[in-house]
Amino acid sequence: MTVTYALAALVALLVILIVKKSRRSKGAEWARTRFDPAAYGLVPRERLTAARGGPPISVERRRESQAIADAAWGGNWRPAAAHVEAAGQDWDERWSRLELLASIAQENDGWLASWRTADPDSCDAAVLEAKHMVHNAWEIRGYGYAPDVPAANMARFRELLPAGIEAAQRAALLAPQDPAPWVVMVTAARGAQYKPAQFRPLWAELTARAPHHFEGHWQAMQYWCAKWFGSDKKMLSFAKRAMDRAPAGSALPGIYLFALSELEKRNTLGTVLDGELGRQRLRKVSAALAGLPADDERLPTMRHLLAHYCGRAGLYTKALEQFRLIGRWCGAAPWTDHADPVAAFDLARGMAVKLSNARPLPPEMRPAKADAHHYKV
Repeated sequence: MTVTYALAALVALLVILIVKKSRRSKGAEWARTRFDPAAYGLVPRERLTAARGGPPISVERRRESQAIADAAWGGNWRPAAAHVEAAGQDWDERWSRLELLASIAQENDGWLASWRTADPDSCDAAVLEAKHMVHNAWEIRGYGYAPDVPAANMARFRELLPAGIEAAQRAALLAPQDPAPWVVMVTAARGAQYKPAQFRPLWAELTARAPHHFEGHWQAMQYWCAKWFGSDKKMLSFAKRAMDRAPAGSALPGIYLFALSELEKRNTLGTVLDGELGRQRLRKVSAALAGLPADDERLPTMRHLLAHYCGRAGLYTKALEQFRLIGRWCGAAPWTDHADPVAAFDLARGMAVKLSNARPLPPEMRPAKADAHHYKV
């Protein structure tokens, strides 16, 4: 009897998979041949662009960032210092501002040396110095797999990285409450070949100061992935715990999307999204993203992944919601993994329209294709 039930369950599963594959195949054919984006209030194909993953930052923010950069490159580090300090103890925002300063230092870091000399007790300056050192070490190594890295580059990397970690340790002494030095150490840990017993104390120190730090979690997720010191199971479990512990208003549930992306790159995504539990996870991510400010710079990257994985999971209405919010921008993963990102993006949104059974707008309500003001751009 048990064997009979097992065979019946297997047959039922095969039938479901065949029906699902057939439906997706028909949806793809419709999307390629009959899909009219404008009929569903979506951006026309001719306005799609793979030049960016999302809209550019506002003119005001662009001007502010440029003024900080110009001052720094001119030898005045004080606007940079004030910019970070203004974030207070919003640790995610503070890290985002340090990221801006790090990009400025990549162009010219003389101002950073001046800041460190003039204010040796500044944790921000010390963190930035340590982060700069770790970044430079990784640039020498490159971002490929270890066997593909030239021996000389790897040797130089392993020489420079410990100095960056030591700099971060010194920075931690300057502001014991600040998680940023620990984010740098967690980032460097996998390159420094830290074993889990060495990594866990760093992680404990970071989360004691900022339990929901987004960048810290992203870096830790990388540590626990299969290509470093974990496994697919450990990485996915880590991402799920981050989701479950995230407070309202946090972007942290989006870490789950990056874990799915790691699995997909390794061709080990398997059936993670096939059951109701996987779909519930995606709904939770969708709700979390809806609670973020519209100008959060992390949103576009996560929206693209969410649209993709909602499509994979059969949540076509949820996928379509994300495509409407994304608008014309398709220069992001997973579409950029294809030879033609625009075509891949357009096919996915067409399938979301068809398989969600979305109804077209009445002809009189459809905007003219040249009406750029109608579309979210």
